[in-house]
Amino acid sequence: MTEQLTPSDPVRIGGHRLLARLGAGGMGVVYLGRAETGELAAVKVIRPEYAAETDFRARFRREAAAARRVRSPWVVPVTGADPEAEAPWLATAFVPGPALAEAVARCGPLPERGTRILGKILARALAAVHAAGLVHRDVKPGNVLLAVDGPRLIDFGIARSPEETALTSPDAVVGTPGFLAPEQAQGREVGPAADVFALGCVLAYAATGRPPFGTGAVDALLYRTVHDDPDLAEVPDGVRDVVLRCLAKDPAARPTAAELDEALVEDAPEGTAEWLPDEVVRLIADRSAATLALPDIDATAATAPEPGRAAGRRRFLALGAGGAVLLAAGGGAALWAGLRDDGSPGPAARRWILGVQADLSGPQQAAGRAQERGVRLAVEQFNARERRPFEVEAVVADDRGDPAEAERAARRLAADRDVLAVVGSTGDKTTGAALGPYDERRVPQLTVSSAQGVYGTASRRSLLQTVPTYGTTSLPAALMLKAAGVRRLGMVIDRAAGEFAWEEGHLAYRTVGLVEIEVHPRVVPRSAASPVAVLADLLDWEPDAVYYAGGPRRGADLARGLADRGFTGVRILGYPAAGPEFTARAGAAADGWEVYAPYIDPGAKPVAKFAAAFRERYGRAPGRWAAEAYDVTRMVLDRLTEAAGGGGRPARAELFELLAKGTYRGLVREYAFQDGYLQGVEMFHYRAADGRFGYAGPADTGE
Repeated sequence: MTEQLTPSDPVRIGGHRLLARLGAGGMGVVYLGRAETGELAAVKVIRPEYAAETDFRARFRREAAAARRVRSPWVVPVTGADPEAEAPWLATAFVPGPALAEAVARCGPLPERGTRILGKILARALAAVHAAGLVHRDVKPGNVLLAVDGPRLIDFGIARSPEETALTSPDAVVGTPGFLAPEQAQGREVGPAADVFALGCVLAYAATGRPPFGTGAVDALLYRTVHDDPDLAEVPDGVRDVVLRCLAKDPAARPTAAELDEALVEDAPEGTAEWLPDEVVRLIADRSAATLALPDIDATAATAPEPGRAAGRRRFLALGAGGAVLLAAGGGAALWAGLRDDGSPGPAARRWILGVQADLSGPQQAAGRAQERGVRLAVEQFNARERRPFEVEAVVADDRGDPAEAERAARRLAADRDVLAVVGSTGDKTTGAALGPYDERRVPQLTVSSAQGVYGTASRRSLLQTVPTYGTTSLPAALMLKAAGVRRLGMVIDRAAGEFAWEEGHLAYRTVGLVEIEVHPRVVPRSAASPVAVLADLLDWEPDAVYYAGGPRRGADLARGLADRGFTGVRILGYPAAGPEFTARAGAAADGWEVYAPYIDPGAKPVAKFAAAFRERYGRAPGRWAAEAYDVTRMVLDRLTEAAGGGGRPARAELFELLAKGTYRGLVREYAFQDGYLQGVEMFHYRAADGRFGYAGPADTGE
């Protein structure tokens, strides 16, 4: 929870406008601050009297250096620091959620599955800490924050390399009694195994609401930690063995963080909070809303605005994946319309550029090329108008389907101040990699074919998904299964295909259950040679239908396996697997498989004129996703035209707002958004026959 600033608190620290207090202790104060970019940060400021102590300043300097060395989405990153300032400070990304300690105290222990997922994600966080050559040394419920897109490990105040000399006296205990290892309790040298022990204590606490060595006086806690067995009687069976291994007295007997990640076999739904109880999710949401509902800070700023910039400029703050977007810091619409991304004047001497980021030479190059050509066709048609208000240039970046190259391409496009928006990228991983650079520069990013619901811990302040997410494919599938009289569905979720398969399969499982069809899910581990391994168990259950969420090659193996066993029931294939690779590998076993996809067939009547123009321009029929890219580009051009009529060239953030709040009827579907997600679930039905997927018309989505 936040507290108001006191009269003695500073107004700014290190470029951060301070908004509230997050907490205070004997050594310093932690503030909620806003950087000049508009991002919120937790700013830890050391009191001047302690900063004068050489040892204390050295410890703080080490904390900043240690935190910067860790690279993990589950460790709160450092965004700035100045250990040499008169009042040393350290800023980290702000997580507007409660600590695990508060969540358990207010809402009760986590369920078994939630505890496993918490452990798995925190094990990954510790693996990153240890890979950086550090030991955290204070893993406890108070240093685990729960956010809308997953937990975060915080506070490297006492982290150090194992070989470094402690800054405290030899017999001092560093850490939190009740959540530290025996060797730590005895003041001996500690390594990564001490963090694993502490994580075991955290998981026991999360599962029961009590530390495994009880509570009470510090001396008693330390004695029990060193000599007694932990009390794990109330820890669920599915967690107890793993926790017991973590709490081994001998450090060598404990698993490493990476081994703990492997031992906790629960699939961690990264980027969501669905694994937490409803009460905790509500607490996170309430805390986020309360924290981000901040006053207009520009109106109270003590310093004058920079030349060329108005004090009322808006800032956009996102709560996380799928969260509501809040507008903090006001300003009239007319003022906002007059602002520019870089404070420069209007459009007279500047180009109007639409960026295109796509996989043009990598694993998804067919879709990437189709999208690029769809964008170019729309731009060329716009520029051919006699009374066009401006001329648009398409600038293309090939990210080759590689996340590292995608991030570099995004930074290049975003750095060009004339790029007003970007269509792309083609795949999920490249879209996620590009998200940060576009967010930083407020470049509207419109993905045509990336249907992932969340992108790790990345924010969505500038992203518009113009395609239904993977889970929505299950709605027409569920309606079809119900109409076909299916009562028992075998669900195969193949983890080897990546995040989309889990997302698609998990949501399909829930959706199909809503139409009163019994579902028998089978998750195929990444390490399994083939999904055929689960068929014996699946068919023993005698399903009427089978749904496969995974990739084309292994999906084809499953199709052949079902055919070999004489299965003739309804078969549904997740659309990412539907293509030539599946039909070629499956052969005759591919016939009859049903697919529900968000892309329209190029021969469908609604896109006939587009297909003819495409064929005339490029000498071939359009491929998948070309019509959708054409639609999205025309939507952007429509909004740019609207902005030009009302005052000239728009700022990027203004264009994003026009896109996000408007509705546009394209050739393929209607485009309207909520929190960056496409509203509506228009889908298309395909059926495999004679070695190809034939178009069967628009899917029934119940609308």
